[in-house]
Amino acid sequence: MTREEIVAQVNDLLAEEFEVEASSFLPEANVKDTLHLDSLSLVDLVALVQQTYKVKIPVTELRAIKTFNDLYDYILTHLPA
Repeated sequence: MTREEIVAQVNDLLAEEFEVEASSFLPEANVKDTLHLDSLSLVDLVALVQQTYKVKIPVTELRAIKTFNDLYDYILTHLPA
């Protein structure tokens, strides 16, 4: 799966799940602010990524995911072989 495919798929999933226009998902935009995430919906985001990509995001690493670019890169580098 290419980075471009991940970006497109993640944007579609997040737009549907959190009812936010995908056009607002700028690469450097803050994920939590853009999606209006509280702690409970952040858990939903992690579960969605885990279910879709079989990628676990430990809490310690979740803190480092600030932007959409961070999220895309994390998924890309942790995809199962």
